[in-house]
Amino acid sequence: MSTQYIEQEVTDGVPVKMWTRGVPVEDEARLQLTKAARLPIVFKHIAAMPDVHVGIGATVGSVIPTIKAIIPAAVGVDIGCGMMAAKTTLRAEDLPDNLAPLRSAIERSVPHGRAPGARDPGAWANVPGTVNYAWAQLEPAFTDLCNDFPKLKNTNNRKHLGTLGTGNHFIEVCLDEEGAVWFMLHSGSRGVGNAIGTMFIELARQDAMRNDVHLPDRDLAYFEEGNRYFGDYVKAVGWAQSFAALNREVMMKRVIEAAQATLRKKFGSHVEAVNCHHNYVQQERHFGEDVYVTRKGAVSAKLGELGIIPGSMGARSYIVRGKGNPESFESCSHGAGRAMSRTKAKERFTLADHRAATEGVECRKDKDVIDETPAAYKDIDAVMAAQSDLVEVVHTLKQVVCVKG
Repeated sequence: MSTQYIEQEVTDGVPVKMWTRGVPVEDEARLQLTKAARLPIVFKHIAAMPDVHVGIGATVGSVIPTIKAIIPAAVGVDIGCGMMAAKTTLRAEDLPDNLAPLRSAIERSVPHGRAPGARDPGAWANVPGTVNYAWAQLEPAFTDLCNDFPKLKNTNNRKHLGTLGTGNHFIEVCLDEEGAVWFMLHSGSRGVGNAIGTMFIELARQDAMRNDVHLPDRDLAYFEEGNRYFGDYVKAVGWAQSFAALNREVMMKRVIEAAQATLRKKFGSHVEAVNCHHNYVQQERHFGEDVYVTRKGAVSAKLGELGIIPGSMGARSYIVRGKGNPESFESCSHGAGRAMSRTKAKERFTLADHRAATEGVECRKDKDVIDETPAAYKDIDAVMAAQSDLVEVVHTLKQVVCVKG
């Protein structure tokens, strides 16, 4: 297999392998990667995806393998954030010329922004894709977590099931290269995941201070196997990742129901379907060793495995199939990646710029989404070209409706 990465040696650390040919990388992101590479727990090397950019705690677009240890801040607070996409039997010609009613129906069906979730009517306990069904799968383990960490009871756990959130989280109606209609969405574990991540990041920092562990960055504090919190964190992060996946399933069900009611046309909804995390940690085997792989803004791309790489509000997105490249720890990018901060985007772009960039897309075109305008992100075509040895494109999607929180 040919390699496209650029290898950066790190003094007193492991190398950083970067799939960034043809894609700009901030100096701050390089520095952040270097700091992580100096941790004694990191295995073999760090892999940086083409959408790499500065993050809080660790670099977004990085894959960090660790030996018998996990860095909570590398996983972050949006635990289990990821994508879900479902191909339908609808065709482009089945959609109306005016897509505003469809967008409005989706917005009514899926709480977004900071709105709490609407509870499912009736019992619905045995109906997959409903809040009550999802919570029945999650509640026993959550009760155990709350016994150990009582303050988690005060989070918007169940209320946030089936809700989108804010920022770069979205729901889209897309057309693929053959005119088939897809529904796609991006969200994670919401408030309860944030609470879990924040709590364990602070516990790791306190633990490092107590044990006088010298770190290249306080955000890189970690739990080693045998630590009093290691098992708790593994259990909690696994639960949050399950919450995130079920959250996406509940929202997808609601989106499909909203479309069926608005279009008044019967259609199949899961001709092809993908539900994947891109902020998470799990134990895997690489280069003959069992390691914990943290993908901070990266997607698993094992041989034959399907994943989703979204663009921005006005750019193409991709359903991809992994090539199982061992050097990337069988990973790929999770999107285009930000080219600038939200503050800079708001300073640089006007409403006219945003409207021009999202022409032909039924979406918000107001000042509150300027920070999500397409030009605030890297060129998705350059990002895809830089990782052609990691994935192959299966479907190319272009959105026609975009719902933002």
